[in-house]
Amino acid sequence: MLHMSRVFPQFRIPFLLSLLHLVFSGAVPAVSYAQGSSHHHDHSSMSMPMDDATDPQAQARLLADKKESEFNHHLAGVFVVLAGLFVLTGERLKNRWPSIKYAWPLCFLFSGIFVLVFSDTELWPFGPKNWWVGVTGNVEVLQHKTFAVILLALGIIEILRAKGTLKAVWSAWIFPVLAAAGSVMLLFHAHDAGMHGPDAMNTMEHIQMQHFSYAALGVGIAVTKGVADTETSLSRISGYVWPTLMVILGFVLARYTE
Repeated sequence: MLHMSRVFPQFRIPFLLSLLHLVFSGAVPAVSYAQGSSHHHDHSSMSMPMDDATDPQAQARLLADKKESEFNHHLAGVFVVLAGLFVLTGERLKNRWPSIKYAWPLCFLFSGIFVLVFSDTELWPFGPKNWWVGVTGNVEVLQHKTFAVILLALGIIEILRAKGTLKAVWSAWIFPVLAAAGSVMLLFHAHDAGMHGPDAMNTMEHIQMQHFSYAALGVGIAVTKGVADTETSLSRISGYVWPTLMVILGFVLARYTE
């Protein structure tokens, strides 16, 4: 870990600036577009008849949904990349900055809060639909909120472990179990964004393949994090592998397209 952290300070600032520019270059138009159409932004409307594909209002709604979804994935990618980098550099920086041990769990916590609040802007307070109707009436919305709860749980548990409040042996397995569960959920993630237009099948295949890659990386992270937290001969190398996989996952998320 030390040899990586000696290199890291040389490119840390331009690297993070480039990453943030990659994601936030589309943030303003995505958010403004989504907010401007929040009164009719509804995932359930994406399974529209093909005749509506030429309707300007329907096209505007679909474009807003696309921009919003892509931005959400991109921002989540930034949090995941930062979490991985904080883990990789934490050992070197812990003496100068003891609080760095909380940095990567906070990335999960902030990501969970963002997904919980902003993942579906047809819900209150951005749209007219109340949360109960949205969560119980749309599988995609329910899955988004479930992912948010998983991220929040991971962030809280790992903060408590870093603080020393939670010392039970079983607590080390919460991350691998929840990460694996979330990864498996990605294989069945409902995504209505591609259910329209003449290229609907190609779009859905493109979206599904991206989510399959997230699931594969997520399972890898879950397994190697579990091994890293156990006393085995593979613990040391796994301690490098799982945050490296997180950085890779973050970059993949930051390149998400529909």
